[in-house]
Amino acid sequence: MYPLYALLFADTGLGDAQISGLFAIWSAVAVVAEVPTGMLADRSSRRGALVAAGVLEAAGFALWVALPGFPGFAAGFVLWGVGGSLTSGAFEALLFDGLAAVGAEDRYPRLLARVTSAGLVAQLPAAALATVLFSWGGYALAGWFSVGIALAAGALAALFPEAPHARVTGEADGDAGGYLSRVLAELRTTAALPGVRGIVLAVALLTALDAAEEYFTLLAQDWGVPTAAIPVVVVAVPLAGALGAHLGGWAARSRAGTLAALLGLAAALLGAAAVVGSPAGIAAVAVFYGVCQLTQVVVDARLQAHIPSHLRATVTSVAGLGSEAASFAVFAAWALGQGLAIAALVGALAAALPLLLRARR
Repeated sequence: MYPLYALLFADTGLGDAQISGLFAIWSAVAVVAEVPTGMLADRSSRRGALVAAGVLEAAGFALWVALPGFPGFAAGFVLWGVGGSLTSGAFEALLFDGLAAVGAEDRYPRLLARVTSAGLVAQLPAAALATVLFSWGGYALAGWFSVGIALAAGALAALFPEAPHARVTGEADGDAGGYLSRVLAELRTTAALPGVRGIVLAVALLTALDAAEEYFTLLAQDWGVPTAAIPVVVVAVPLAGALGAHLGGWAARSRAGTLAALLGLAAALLGAAAVVGSPAGIAAVAVFYGVCQLTQVVVDARLQAHIPSHLRATVTSVAGLGSEAASFAVFAAWALGQGLAIAALVGALAAALPLLLRARR
């Protein structure tokens, strides 16, 4: 449904303000649910969080098909937002601790790189399948197919092995207040470790750059790419992102200065493309996106290596919360100066990156 859902809303009769309101509900739920779901995964089961995420997302898509209209769409976004928050943090924690249990945590960067690149490449067959399903049965067929895919993802997650991990608990069973106090104390202890706060902030800011993806088609249109050709031309961007994420697994030991230089170069390319305004600038956008994905993989792996197992999902969710908040800076940059302003924002992040990554084990 991802390539079709905005069209579904419009064809159902929703106006621009209502569609923007749905997106705001989605973002608000993600902000509110991000850290509590991470804490829940640390307290109970990371695998269970992934299974629940698949069920909730399936229920959200089912609501869209069964109850088309603003209330049904809003309820679906609430379920999707909570499901996404359950995945955020829990997946990284499950993966890292599973590798650590067999003494293979050094393989985490490359495995995370494969997962990230696979997710980006999957946008291509998903878009093609959405087109075919829509031609056969409209939004309903695409929607019910998405319900099945989400349930299948939850069922697959149920088969994952989950390594034992220390759980944060209250002083007594059911003592929610004691549990929360313990978590806050552990977070303060974790934040006091050298450089951890900086890495969390770096992960949040780098992940927030994904918000720029929403504007790539608009850039292509502004730079003279014919509307009919935009889907074909812009497909180079997720492919470059997949390549960058894959290379991130091999670049896990790169110095902070090297990462900053790459990110600064990518920002300069994007800025130059924005100034020239030529269709060929999409190549610069693709390079920019690939470098962003590479840097995200490397910095995320560095974060996982510096946080304790029993708070892994929680701390990763804190970074996710920071990312949701920081994405508003990307939206503001676009409103102020479009591609050139976003390039300037990324350049500033590149300059700050060596300071943020001054972590010692």
